Amino acid sequence: MAIDEDTARTVDVLVIGAGPAGISAAITLQRAGVDVVVVDRATFPRDKICGDGLTALALRELEALGLDPASVPSWVDIDEVQVRSPSGRSITLPMPDDGLFAAVARRRDLDDALVSLARAEGVEILEATAIDTVHQDDRWVVAASGDRSWRAEYCVAADGMWSPTRRAVGAAEPGYRGEWHAFRQYFTDVSARASSELIVWFEPDLLPGYAWSFPVAGGAANVGYGILRDDSTYRVGDMTHVWQELLRRPHIRAFLGPDATPEGPHRAWPIPARIEHATLGHGRTLFVGDAATATDPMTGEGIGQALATGRWAAEAIVAEWIAPDAVTAHYRRSVHRHLALDHRFAALLSKVLARRAGARAAVRIAGSTPWVRRNFGRWLFEDYPRAVLFTPWRWRRGMLHGPGAYRGRHAHSPH
Repeated sequence: MAIDEDTARTVDVLVIGAGPAGISAAITLQRAGVDVVVVDRATFPRDKICGDGLTALALRELEALGLDPASVPSWVDIDEVQVRSPSGRSITLPMPDDGLFAAVARRRDLDDALVSLARAEGVEILEATAIDTVHQDDRWVVAASGDRSWRAEYCVAADGMWSPTRRAVGAAEPGYRGEWHAFRQYFTDVSARASSELIVWFEPDLLPGYAWSFPVAGGAANVGYGILRDDSTYRVGDMTHVWQELLRRPHIRAFLGPDATPEGPHRAWPIPARIEHATLGHGRTLFVGDAATATDPMTGEGIGQALATGRWAAEAIVAEWIAPDAVTAHYRRSVHRHLALDHRFAALLSKVLARRAGARAAVRIAGSTPWVRRNFGRWLFEDYPRAVLFTPWRWRRGMLHGPGAYRGRHAHSPH
């Protein structure tokens, strides 16, 4: 479809996608005085397939945006994490009580609250607006949805792993299917433990993947598992059968309780996790979140990375406005400084966890002393960068012992 650029609405930045990455970019731009419009094909609230876990990285980004946890109905604070070794040994990793370091919230609720927050900041968000066409030249990025079109100096593509924008501007990677694949299903009427405790099961046949149960408010839990696409015992085609068998395992069944009932069908999704190899910018378009393949290669966590990449992209646009090449270079430096080395380190650790002996040793070491348990939990939930000990330029006083997000608000749940 041809776009009449003379009738297109002119804006400074067009953000495609109103998930955490897009909203983070939009709020950052709006606060800097940039004219920004966000479009999304969905109507909010909408579900997003996800494990729903929020790490310390995600929580700090959310706090900086101004999100109030009380605006997210399913939000649950996490005080400790249970980890079960392939041998069946379980350990408890306590979180510090100086602020919040881990939480769980349904993405339907979290993303809806972020959209509302952005609107309260003055961001224009157009829902039910699927972009049909995108093209760019040396001066503009031009996009259309039906009979509406926009001409922007920059575009932030926050439209997911399969990013239609990436394909439209000629930056797609044919055949790419992600590093991880995951299953998720909500259960209601779960046990008292499952409705309040977060647990990770390192099942021997899933390594370096794992299964989980994350509590969400209202006596429910997000239960699922993930495997590496190419290195696991199972392949994607086996996952439904594996899921059914996992739910019959005695320790998982006992944890969920006899009355646990599926809230709906299970859902599956791919997880992109190779930020250090990603094309982060193409012309006047920057890619953020899953469109930048920014998830953690060890845990599959992506909300914190989405929020951070959205912010960094916006900051790069503001800082280097007149030169698209400088914008992309600025953004790339931010990503590589804060994520690339940590993700490389996490990928190496995944190779250790792929072996039963390695996973057993990791859990044994994590539970060896109270000090190690406290600090391992903080590290696992991204309180500080994975590879911080190997990157001296990021060292600062108190870097391993800082307070969490939402300090002074810590409670099991705001509801």
